[in-house]
Amino acid sequence: MDIKNSKENILNTAEKLRWEVGEDFHDNVMETIYTDAARIADIVVIKDNKKAFHLDRFIDRLVTSKWTGFPIMFLLLALVFWLTVIGANYPSGLLANIFVDFLYPVIRQYAVSFGTPLWITGLLIDGGYLALAWVVSVMLPPMAIFFPMFTILEDFGYLPRVSFNMDSLYRKVGAHGKQALTMSMGFGCNAAGVIAARVIDSPREKLIAIITNNFSLCNGRWPTQILIATIFVGTLVPAEYSGLLSASAVIFVALLGIGLSLLVSLFLSRTMLKGEPSAFSLELPPYRPPKILQTLYTSLVDRTLFVLWRAMVFAFPAGMVIWLVSNINVGNNTVAEIFIDWADPFGLFIGLNGVILLAYIIAIPANEIVIPTILMLTIMVTGIHNVGEGSGVLFELSDVNETANILKAGGWTALTGINLMLFSLMHNPCSTTIYTIYKETKSLKWTLVSTILPIAMGLTVCFFIAQIWRLLE
Repeated sequence: MDIKNSKENILNTAEKLRWEVGEDFHDNVMETIYTDAARIADIVVIKDNKKAFHLDRFIDRLVTSKWTGFPIMFLLLALVFWLTVIGANYPSGLLANIFVDFLYPVIRQYAVSFGTPLWITGLLIDGGYLALAWVVSVMLPPMAIFFPMFTILEDFGYLPRVSFNMDSLYRKVGAHGKQALTMSMGFGCNAAGVIAARVIDSPREKLIAIITNNFSLCNGRWPTQILIATIFVGTLVPAEYSGLLSASAVIFVALLGIGLSLLVSLFLSRTMLKGEPSAFSLELPPYRPPKILQTLYTSLVDRTLFVLWRAMVFAFPAGMVIWLVSNINVGNNTVAEIFIDWADPFGLFIGLNGVILLAYIIAIPANEIVIPTILMLTIMVTGIHNVGEGSGVLFELSDVNETANILKAGGWTALTGINLMLFSLMHNPCSTTIYTIYKETKSLKWTLVSTILPIAMGLTVCFFIAQIWRLLE
């Protein structure tokens, strides 16, 4: 009865209101609603007007198209890498002149003048300081160039489009579309790429991104790739084509790394990290001009200096280890010579050598000191004189031909060079990245998987390449 009375009251009130405002009450209300809707639509909806030109939509048609999206993405990343490599040459040389050519002899002479024992001078200056100087000289300029450019693309709004383009590809291998962003960041520094995996919410997919980030060629490995490709790959063809072939070889290794990240992601998602790719909505933000001060702070302070400091912490003790194994004698040979003699048969069997294996063990703290370590060890085992500063002292030559002569005197062949390029892509992460992986995962198990998996792949690939090479000879 109460419900019936309430209904009658509502109808009476509505009729009374209709009588008070007139017969056009309903029409007035509806007209107001439609007017408001049209006003909102004019603000937020882009109408399909062929005469109107919308820059954002035009750019998106290009950068997210299945025909033009990937070529534009590869061209932009190639431009960033090229500017990084070319732009870092001069500042790296300048820093090397300051820290290695000028400060190193001054500091060493200063220590000797105070009567510092030679073993302390060697350990701290020839070892620790020199390794630290090489890491800063080689690592700082590329990061100071790469990270700001990468951050500009991020602030501009392009990187979400990269994730959009790669999403379907990564979903097919059981990974997350945002792994494309962590992979791209890894080209600057794998430790930074591991940290960038925080943008992935799924713990499973975040782990996949972290484990596979090592397959992105970081800036510490680019110099090795370029030098070895120039010496051993470029010489396989006439001189007029050597530069093109060398560049193509380096690009091939970088693309191979992307392919391996997808392949390993598929393997992990089908075995140790089973699961369905998580669904996520990717918002494509509007394009906007980067904020220069914020970009510089984010790229130089939060990324460059943060990663550089971690590398420096590991580089100094690594330099001391390099000096120790090169100067501690057991019998008539140093520890380094004993290890090289022991590892050489296995190294040669897989297309490398004992010098390379030892260099990658004692240069774990930083890929930047691999080539100086290799040169120093090669001088030691070959007995070449008048090159370098002494046993356990890292050095690098500006002349590619002189470097080539030293390596070839150490028995290097084209097979050695090609396998070193592949092993440089597929080997354990540097200690900075290993430490970062542990900090991000809080797991010793996944840190070991991230460390052991790529080096196992690298040794296996080198073995098969060596056997195929010998069959074709």
